[in-house]
Amino acid sequence: MDFEPIIQFDKQLLLALNGSDSLFLDGLAMALTTASTWVPLYVALFYLVLKNNENVRQILLVVACAAACVLLAGTVDDTLVKPLVARWRPTHDPQIGILVDVVDGYRGGKYGFFSAHAANTFSVAVFFCLLVRSRALSVALVAWSLTNCWTRVYLGVHYPGDILCGLLWGGLVGFAVYWAYCRIYVRMKVGKGFISSQYTSTGYQHSDINVVLSVLAFTLVYCIFRGCLTLA
Repeated sequence: MDFEPIIQFDKQLLLALNGSDSLFLDGLAMALTTASTWVPLYVALFYLVLKNNENVRQILLVVACAAACVLLAGTVDDTLVKPLVARWRPTHDPQIGILVDVVDGYRGGKYGFFSAHAANTFSVAVFFCLLVRSRALSVALVAWSLTNCWTRVYLGVHYPGDILCGLLWGGLVGFAVYWAYCRIYVRMKVGKGFISSQYTSTGYQHSDINVVLSVLAFTLVYCIFRGCLTLA
C-alpha cells in the first residue's frame, strides 16, 4: 500500500491547522502544553482516589494503574516507537519545516510519531472515566486530553496523524490497564454497591469529583491569563 498520499495530506492538514496571528492563542497554547501546568490536576485526582478508597492497598492499586498508563502509553512511545519509526516532527521536517509557524522557538525533539502527549493524557482520561463513572468528569478529562492534542498541532510539533495514533494507543492502554485493575480488585474481595445519589456507581463521591472539576476550571483560567499576558 502506498502511504505517500496519506503522508502528504497529513502535512497539508498540519499547515492548515498550525499557528495563527494571535499572540493570545500562542501564549494560551504554550501554557496548556506545559507539563507543570497540570500538576494541580494530578494532585486533585490523587485526592479523589485518597478520599474514596477504603485502604492503602486500594489506593496504591489505583496509583500504580495510573502510573502504568503513563509508562505504557508515553514511555513506550518515547523510548521505542519514536526512535524506530523516526518520523520527523513538522518543525524538523526537511520538506515543510520552514513553513511551520513556531512559537517562542519551541520545536520539540527530532521525532514525533506518535504523540506522547496524546497517548499519555488519553490513557489517563480513559482509565479514570472507567474507574470513577462520572459523566461530568469523563467529559472534562476527554476535553482535557483533546485540548492537549490541539496544542501539539497548533505549535507545529506533531502532525494530526501523530495525534490520532497517539489517541488510539492511549485509549487501548487505558482500557487494558482498567481491565487489569478490575482483575486485581476482585481478588481483594471488596464488594461495593452504591445506589446513593451522593456517589457514582463505583463509589466515588460527587462532591470530591467537583473538586477535580474546579481544579480543571481554575487551571484553564490560569492558562487564559497566561495568554492575556502575551498581549501586554
